Amino acid sequence: MTLQSKLDAFKADFEAGKPSYNVPPSVIETMHRATAELIASGAAARALKAGDTAPAFTLNDPEGRPVSSADLLARGPLVVSFYRGVWCPYCNMELQALQAALPAFEELGASLVAISPQTAANSRKSVRQNELRFPILSDVRNDVAAAFGLRFALPDYLVDLYKSLKNDLPAFNGDPSWTLPMPARYVIGRDGRILYAEVNPDYTRRPEPEDMLPALRRASAIAA
Repeated sequence: MTLQSKLDAFKADFEAGKPSYNVPPSVIETMHRATAELIASGAAARALKAGDTAPAFTLNDPEGRPVSSADLLARGPLVVSFYRGVWCPYCNMELQALQAALPAFEELGASLVAISPQTAANSRKSVRQNELRFPILSDVRNDVAAAFGLRFALPDYLVDLYKSLKNDLPAFNGDPSWTLPMPARYVIGRDGRILYAEVNPDYTRRPEPEDMLPALRRASAIAA
């Protein structure tokens, strides 16, 4: 079963209002409105693309240890996944799929990191909940996401909805700004050039981990 088929199955159950979710239609309509507006804004087209130079970053892992993109790129190509947080079921399914693909990435000499704006405690929860063996990094205030062109502010009506659902992003992220990254996946070559980019303003759509393998193979061939 592909990652996207799992996401689609979850979305169908969630939006059908099955008893385990019991979501009113008005909530679904508000979420659809926010996604449609973000798509229409053209924000994804302004994010970094293949061929651009990736900004260097140093972020802390859940134990407070700094992880540097420069250090990781010194070893080989780098896969970077930006996700919204442990509260997002679509993100958790993506992290699990990336974990399953990790051996294939490592076989090609690549490292993998996932970046979200959440606090270290919530990143530790991500690691435990999804049984991850790759670094989860905290991007305070979404500053690195902004450097990649991914940060956006939630509209007021979506903030109100999140508050009504007790989804307190300022508490999750330790930041009062109510911003999130658009989900995105990058492959960065050792020279810092982006070899693969997938940015989607629809958070229910995620690329398959295998989609990155051709770019990683090219990066490995260049390094050799």
